[in-house]
Amino acid sequence: MNTVESIKHLFLAAGAGWVLWLLASLSVASLAIALERWFFYRRAAGSLHELAAGLHEQLAAHGEFKAAQWLDASNTVAARVAAAGLRLAERGPGAASKAMMSRTALEREDLDRRLAFLGTLGNNAPFIGLFGTVIGVIQAFEELGHSAAGHAGVGATSQVASGAVMSAIAEALVATAVGIAVALPAVAAYNYLQRRVEHVLAGVEVLSNLVLAYLEGDELAAPPESADREPERSPAAPIVSVVARR
Repeated sequence: MNTVESIKHLFLAAGAGWVLWLLASLSVASLAIALERWFFYRRAAGSLHELAAGLHEQLAAHGEFKAAQWLDASNTVAARVAAAGLRLAERGPGAASKAMMSRTALEREDLDRRLAFLGTLGNNAPFIGLFGTVIGVIQAFEELGHSAAGHAGVGATSQVASGAVMSAIAEALVATAVGIAVALPAVAAYNYLQRRVEHVLAGVEVLSNLVLAYLEGDELAAPPESADREPERSPAAPIVSVVARR
């Protein structure tokens, strides 16, 4: 038995039913991930207008330290990023900006988690269904070959066998239809959740720019050291001038 025959007998023994069960399991998993991510992004976004207004009041009235404490009470991504910058406010706007960029990268990793599963499933579920269809077609043609060899001269029996083969092919095509049905919601959920990620990151940018605006404003408002202050005259200066006159 050659390699092709071995693979064919393996497919015939396994059948195409397991492909449908696999697609059903992947569909349930994609639905669970989509719901979990939706609730996660809803908590992570919060109310951007309230956060921005509250941070503005805290910075104007209490300063950076109290504003960071106020942000720690929020469970949103933007608040955590802004608080990371305020903790390094005393080191200047540059250090605060780097701290917020670092925290944003960490938060982005959490935001993107499990989204790759939805994108991969949306791209490959039709191919999984097509794989089941191919297995079903192989089974149908194998039955057709056995029917033709065993009933070579009987017309009615041959017609019945052909009808059974066509029915088997129609059932095999169901796998492709199920694959497409699994892929479409996965792609839609992936695109929608990607938009939610961008919405959360937009909130991060709003609060980060607000923090930097206050820090740069405070830096500009700080009174500069008077470098051009007149040096104090030495007590010996009048004596030197009197001696010079003599």
